[in-house]
Amino acid sequence: MKVKQRYLIISVYYLLLLTIFASCSGNDQLQVSSPDGSLSCEIGHNNGMITYSVSKNNKMIIDASTLGLKTDQFDLVDNIKIISSEKNTFKETWTQVWGEQKEVLDHHNELLIELSSNDNMRMMNVRFRAFNDGIGFRYEIPQQEGVDSFNILDEITEFNFTEDSPSWWIPAYAYRRYEFLYANTLISEISRDKFSELVENLNGPRIGPEAVQTPFTVQREDGIAIAIHEADLTNYSSMTLKANGTKNMECDLMPWSDGIKVKAKGPLNTPWRTIIVGETAAELPLSTLTLNLNEPNKLDNTDWIKPGKYIGLWWEMIGTNQSTWGSGPHHGAKTERVLEYIDFGAKYGFDGVLVEGWNTGWDENWCCTGEGENFGFYEPHPEFDNELIAEYAWKNAIRIVGHHETGTQIANYEEQLDSAFAYCKRNGIRVVKTGYVNDGSQNIKRIDENGNIQKEWHHGQYMVEHFRKVLETAAKYEVSIVVHEPIKDTGLRRTYPNMVSREGARGQEFNGFMPIDVHNKPDHTTILPFTRLICAPMDYTPGIFNLKDYRYNSPDDRTINTNHHIPSTIAKELAHYVVIYAPIQMAADLPENYKGNPAFQFILDVPTDWEETQILNGEIGKYITTVRKDRNSDDWYLGSITNENARKLDVQMSFLESGKEYNATIYKDPVDGGWEAKPEEIIINNVQFKQGDQYTIELPPGGGQAIRFTPQS
Repeated sequence: MKVKQRYLIISVYYLLLLTIFASCSGNDQLQVSSPDGSLSCEIGHNNGMITYSVSKNNKMIIDASTLGLKTDQFDLVDNIKIISSEKNTFKETWTQVWGEQKEVLDHHNELLIELSSNDNMRMMNVRFRAFNDGIGFRYEIPQQEGVDSFNILDEITEFNFTEDSPSWWIPAYAYRRYEFLYANTLISEISRDKFSELVENLNGPRIGPEAVQTPFTVQREDGIAIAIHEADLTNYSSMTLKANGTKNMECDLMPWSDGIKVKAKGPLNTPWRTIIVGETAAELPLSTLTLNLNEPNKLDNTDWIKPGKYIGLWWEMIGTNQSTWGSGPHHGAKTERVLEYIDFGAKYGFDGVLVEGWNTGWDENWCCTGEGENFGFYEPHPEFDNELIAEYAWKNAIRIVGHHETGTQIANYEEQLDSAFAYCKRNGIRVVKTGYVNDGSQNIKRIDENGNIQKEWHHGQYMVEHFRKVLETAAKYEVSIVVHEPIKDTGLRRTYPNMVSREGARGQEFNGFMPIDVHNKPDHTTILPFTRLICAPMDYTPGIFNLKDYRYNSPDDRTINTNHHIPSTIAKELAHYVVIYAPIQMAADLPENYKGNPAFQFILDVPTDWEETQILNGEIGKYITTVRKDRNSDDWYLGSITNENARKLDVQMSFLESGKEYNATIYKDPVDGGWEAKPEEIIINNVQFKQGDQYTIELPPGGGQAIRFTPQS
């Protein structure tokens, strides 16, 4: 059964303009504004070219920027004329299967412009939608007479900012996909050399132009924050933004190995190009623009998609270095060890247990070049008794979370997809974590029509279509997906709500295997809500309690490597469960590190599915305070985190329901604590709050605070 919409769709067509232009030499403008009037997008037609510009509160924030497509069959950039235009408005409220808020308002005004080449031989539409939180537009290519297929050689979509603002970005065309710390520079300073100077040396060959990944976030001097991204990435290449040493940027599509950007068949709708806008940075994380620009849920039945929390065999490989994925004396996924995790999970009410290293293929040179041996995705390791484990998990009301590391052997994975997910369904596995570890740049093997090996980008059209194939196959077998080393999210979880989470940024794992001088920084998770997390949930894997003496030198050498220290505190790890959203959340530490620690109660209590979300305060890279209301109770949860600086944040309890008293359990760092001093000490207080009360959150360097609010009965 499709998700029921509780509110009547109101689609009011209030204006239809049909204007025929006899010449392309005019200077005519069309305009569409957001429902609240705060955003305006103007479309210009000058000397045969189409441009757009965007204003916020009557301030120009995106200057005139060119639009168009170049293909091998036709060119729709210049010598274009406007044939007609049409406006409409749309308003509906729809219900998410799961999410940061239960009900989502889709209220926008739309402008559709029909274009043709000057000789009337080729057609293209550009559709604009203006929401209160941003602008989206896309190209629509109708079926062209005499053209069944075509290759897009370039997309001429510019983003000409009116101000050279500070920006937060990660490089494109780099070897580690999206898994970098963020650089903070002016737009005009973006370059790989600058990234190497400020963040991390970009080793290896530099293929491709100077470009950044999206979401790409800037904040103007007047406080207005803007994030450029895309929505509904389907049958297309992912968009990066090309930098040229000015404040202007341009769409740059990840190419195929032969240089073609997109291999298309008509008709074609491109992904939406999105410009998310907030009066302040704190408004960006609340944007629903990306979701609203995707198609509604396509799954007839979603009852099997369940948010929840899991533990698993992962940190003891990637973090503590005591176990291995492959065979040997330290193999982690042994039946006995898995049963211990199931016992722990059942005792404390977890929904799942992740098992990595359960299958064949780990004993070969699988990492990290895409040249390893093939994995078997329905072939258990001899030390993993899948039938016994499946039965034991079922009896204990625990579901095994599957794991499909591909090593980017794409053909091998696709050959096994149906068998792999059929195995999951037989064994009661409803969630699978997939992986695509490959630290090369243009390094994904593809066998072409002549049987030759070609090397593709991780984020080109080939992989976009692969990720969609995996998702759709998983849905057929009622399996949800958590993708690591993914394609970025563009709101597809609305259409396929079994796309529950993904990595797509530097997560906790870098705190596990990276030494202290190159691990994540205390400000990293204060940047993510304004960048990566704007578009999707993230499998960051929070909840580490053993923050200092946790990593062995090797599985054989069980002495502590003192060169590892996670830049967090237990209180901040708890706050991450509220700040970093994921409907499937992991308690990532070892079970023995939770036993007897009173802070573990917050992990057990905090939900993963929400009725409502508010951002109480936030500045990019400095701090953020998020509150969320549980979808299944009247409880509220607060998470507040800071960067390397201590700070005090005054918050109003305006989100609490009027007329009720709330018992609040506060988990906080000692005032003289922080990520370097006393990171594993935590103070737990119980106080009462009501609506309108003010509270001062005190955060030490790299610290956090988490609060559960429960109404008094």
